[in-house]
Amino acid sequence: MAALPFSTICRHSNSSLHSNSKSSFTGFSQRNNIGHLFLIRKCSSRRVVRKLCVKNVASDKKQEQNEPLTEQETLDKFVPDSASIAASIKYHAEFTPSFSPEKFQLSKAFYATAESVRDSLIINWNATYEYYERMNVKQAYYMSMEYLQGRALLNAIGNLQLSGPYSEALRKLGHNLENVANQEPDAALGNGGLGRLASCFLDSLATLNYPAWGYGLRYKYGLFKQLITKDGQEEVAESWLEMGNPWEIPRNDVSYPVKFYGEITSGPDGRKEWIGGENIMAVAYDVPIPGYKTRTTINLRLWSTKVSPEEFDLRAYNAGDHDKAYTALKNAEKICYVLYPGDESIEGKTLRLKQQYTLCSASLQDIIARFEKRSGKAIDWDTFPDKVVVQMNDTHPTLCIPELIRILMDVRYICFDGSYVRTVAYTNHTVLPEALEKWSLKLLQDLLPRHVEIIRKTDEVFIHEIISEYGMNDLDLLDQKLRKMRILENIELPNSVVELINSSIEIPDTDPIEERDVIDTDIKATEEKEEEAEAKEVEEDEDEVGKEEPEEDDGEEEPSVEEDTEKKTTWTFKVDSKQPKMVRMANLCVVGGFSVNGVAEIHSEIVKQEVFNDFYEMWPEKFQNKTNGVTPRRWIRFCNPDLSKIITKWIGTEDWVTDIEKLAILRKFADNEDLQSEWMESKRRNKIKVASFIKERTGYDVSSNAMFDVQVKRIHEYKRQLLNILGIVYRYKKMKEMSDEERKQSFVPRVCIFGGKAFATYVQAKRIVKFITDVGATINHDPEIGDLLKVVFVPDYNVSVAEMLIPGSELSQHISTAGMEASGTSNMKFAMNGCLLIGTLDGANVEIREEVGEDNFFLFGARAHEISTLRKERAEGKFVADPRFEEVKAYVRSGVFGSYNYEELIGSLEGNEGYGRADYFLVGKDFPSYLDCQDAIDIAYRDQKRWTRMSILNTAGSYKFSSDRTIHQYARDIWRIQPLFLP
Repeated sequence: MAALPFSTICRHSNSSLHSNSKSSFTGFSQRNNIGHLFLIRKCSSRRVVRKLCVKNVASDKKQEQNEPLTEQETLDKFVPDSASIAASIKYHAEFTPSFSPEKFQLSKAFYATAESVRDSLIINWNATYEYYERMNVKQAYYMSMEYLQGRALLNAIGNLQLSGPYSEALRKLGHNLENVANQEPDAALGNGGLGRLASCFLDSLATLNYPAWGYGLRYKYGLFKQLITKDGQEEVAESWLEMGNPWEIPRNDVSYPVKFYGEITSGPDGRKEWIGGENIMAVAYDVPIPGYKTRTTINLRLWSTKVSPEEFDLRAYNAGDHDKAYTALKNAEKICYVLYPGDESIEGKTLRLKQQYTLCSASLQDIIARFEKRSGKAIDWDTFPDKVVVQMNDTHPTLCIPELIRILMDVRYICFDGSYVRTVAYTNHTVLPEALEKWSLKLLQDLLPRHVEIIRKTDEVFIHEIISEYGMNDLDLLDQKLRKMRILENIELPNSVVELINSSIEIPDTDPIEERDVIDTDIKATEEKEEEAEAKEVEEDEDEVGKEEPEEDDGEEEPSVEEDTEKKTTWTFKVDSKQPKMVRMANLCVVGGFSVNGVAEIHSEIVKQEVFNDFYEMWPEKFQNKTNGVTPRRWIRFCNPDLSKIITKWIGTEDWVTDIEKLAILRKFADNEDLQSEWMESKRRNKIKVASFIKERTGYDVSSNAMFDVQVKRIHEYKRQLLNILGIVYRYKKMKEMSDEERKQSFVPRVCIFGGKAFATYVQAKRIVKFITDVGATINHDPEIGDLLKVVFVPDYNVSVAEMLIPGSELSQHISTAGMEASGTSNMKFAMNGCLLIGTLDGANVEIREEVGEDNFFLFGARAHEISTLRKERAEGKFVADPRFEEVKAYVRSGVFGSYNYEELIGSLEGNEGYGRADYFLVGKDFPSYLDCQDAIDIAYRDQKRWTRMSILNTAGSYKFSSDRTIHQYARDIWRIQPLFLP
């Protein structure tokens, strides 16, 4: 079946570049017409399209390849020493000041040092950019709403191999490098694993010399800064940009228009034009991302939003109507105020959608401008997918798909058949239904009317592909497939589809004749039955005369087939008028992207077998796995220098930092007493640092001789911080029932450390934070317990806090309900640093356990394939709680942890059905298994020789979980790009 054209007014260009209607593009699947990308045809138009020249360097004069680059070569070969670095820092302190000139204090020293480092980064960035321009190879563009970068100073000078010279230079200037680095605020551009993964990927892309850029938004106030008070979590705006960001480079000459609202008009030739509405500008801010031991320095381009000065209503301002005067200004600026603004209101939903579209539109305009610039005068659009690939990090950038189509069709006048963009790939990060984004069709229609037209057409083309795949013989099956797979949810079918189906299901005048051997008695019996049926039919017809037709049930979702007087049927795809009409962004990603990948082996199987099973059956070749990874530079080499030195000593080389498979060499030394002694001493020093940090952040004194037991991640019910804290409560209760001597014999001393943010409007998650802090306040002030058990919640968890906690951690909890965590990346960071894990068979835990060894991983809980059955049994009232679970709930209700009413929290673990009830995340089911596993941990920890051996084997087995490995796989299997080494 031929793909439906988006436009019927396209005419073939006379250009030799587009002499054929079909391009040379081939789709992901050769058996799908849909998969043929957009089969590009150049529209014949005399309109002159102004080229946007993107300037990224101080001068746009490009030197020819054969022209000597004496000055640049001198810069490239210059390796600064401590004296030249000290001079550079002094220069920036004086001539690029953010502070008053009187004193050279720590904060001023940080900014001057960072600006000095940035000079080196810009030299390498310029060289990288110019080389990419000259070579014009295929480039990957990573698009993400989040980048959780962390502090940049130590990472940058480490990658530049300048840690020693900078440390010496600052010593000469009266400062310590570590103290200076601690002045840097974390960049508030992300929240959790999604953003941290994106940042790890950028580090690996640069280190491995792949041509790539990242795109994101420049959030002024981040997600929020978390405060912990007696009432639990409170949120205030982040202040990371208050003193400026020394790493970013404003590109005031790189800006693009972004439009909202308005209306669509059609010209005499049928072309669409989006006019009117609200117009803003997206302005680029570049952040250089250096690779480790390489000159390659790639770019993270962040967009900030504003309007032109003409939009400021000076007349209204002078008339005293100040709100009206800067309405347009505020509407534009607030798009980049906060990451994930609350979306309970229509205003919040609108703002989120504006953020997503701004990211997509500005980034794609920039990508296309770069493609045109590199192509020169003769632009061959057939080569676009051979030069550009866009990776969507989750569903937030889904609007890339219709936006790319819109730009090419409406702005660049490139017309194509089909709607499937071979340039765009999709990474899925969740199996939670609520996290698979859906947007109201009405909201999208109001805000982005042209995109809704494109999405409707995409949906129509895809429906025809479904029909082509499954046929129309079984209309019930077809109805099921359409309801699951369509991009549009609860929306009528396009007329072209209805007509196609109805035209195919005419009832013939006579039944087809089937020849077979019969006997006379069979014939006589059949004739008698037919006569009886005809008589009955006549009687029913007479009874129906004068009766009204029954009204159609709008809430009925079953398809109906009605027969008319001409022996034809009318097939109806019913929608529920009581339910909203939605656009399913994940379905659009799968349909419009050429590749779909999960982020851990078990997650990718769930994606294929459950989340997108219908799509997988149709396009199995689209789906693949790319297990996540983390950068070993930041997460071992720089955050844990003590352990890094030990690893280098015993492996015999520092090459493991970029060739992390060499960590496996440690396995043969796991029983070596000298290594074990050094390993334990390194952990002890790191724990002392953590204890000091906890005292500074929380006021609590903790013993560094206790086991440091850590769960740090976004607060969510499926991550089951509630299971952890209830386990601690049970432990505390048992301690209180014992004598002091019995307690010491029965329990290993523990410091239980929590960290993570609950989304501002996620009430249940905030209750969990409150519960943890109340439990901590009670236990930590109990003189009978002392150092045997402490519970601390570290406020405002971020990358810098992680870099402090992870090296000193001994046990880390990754205890999500099996099948609900896509991958996780903090589990990888802990394992790399020799921390043992307790967890379920969920996400990357499965693969970590395989690599480090089953005996070196503490496993508990139900398996992923059991979860649906367990929930069904719960709904049927068959679940019987363990007595220990009932005991701990009663203890919480007794009021021992204060007067706060935890009924809503504890009540969520009870009952068999209902919203917020029935223990959906199976805390009660896994509780006894969890307690038994914790007992086994206590036993293992008492044998420090065994524990240290397990710790070494965790580090040795973590080599698979480097983001270098992940990026190599993306580059080879999805992006089809090659490393590009600077000469």
